[in-house]
Amino acid sequence: MTKKISLIILGLFSLLFLSIGNSAAISVTSLASTSSPDIIVPAVQGPSIQSNLKNRAKTAWPWYVTRASGIVAAVLLFALIISGVGLITGYTFKFLEPLNAWATHRAMGLAFFVALVVHGGSLLFDTYIKFNIAQIFLPFLSNYKTTTLFHRPVGSLYVALGIIAFYFILAIVLSSLLWINKKPHQWKTLHFLSYLVFIFVFIHALYIGTDFAHGIFRVVWIIFGVVAALLTIYRLSRARSI
Repeated sequence: MTKKISLIILGLFSLLFLSIGNSAAISVTSLASTSSPDIIVPAVQGPSIQSNLKNRAKTAWPWYVTRASGIVAAVLLFALIISGVGLITGYTFKFLEPLNAWATHRAMGLAFFVALVVHGGSLLFDTYIKFNIAQIFLPFLSNYKTTTLFHRPVGSLYVALGIIAFYFILAIVLSSLLWINKKPHQWKTLHFLSYLVFIFVFIHALYIGTDFAHGIFRVVWIIFGVVAALLTIYRLSRARSI
């Protein structure tokens, strides 16, 4: 009885698909028969869509690289905050062995530094927002999105915060490579700069980032900031553990 019902259902679906195919064929045939052969589509003068896309890719790729590397850096920094607190509290060791956990944290830190280098270096090739080497490496030289603080002009504060964060990360990375075994206390103390880095990067991305200006990315970034702030408070409450 079950086989008969299955065969009937399959037969009904076959008839349904055949009827849909036939009706579609009839519609196409009728459309072709009713269309006039005298219709002439004029050629549009100018560059093709393909050439427009190629030209846009040649001129806009630095901007897309800057945005993509910025998003990657933001996600990695948030992961580093979570990982760092997890290493101090021991929660990370519930998922990873200690050596793997430290190796993962270190790898994410190096990847974050590389993302920052790409983020800043790609601006040198941008033809729309022009940055020179001095403006990339020295704070407050850029005129991009200048702002005021307490009713006083402070120049491009948001760009400056990103540059300062880069130097803090550079110090953390170098200390991790050179001091982790020789000067462990100094290395751990210097690692507290990572929380300042998150604050600076958070403000930098919130007020200057194209993708964080509005929409779901902005909401997610604010949530990241709140979570990171709570984790930072928790970590600082255990500061004696360093």
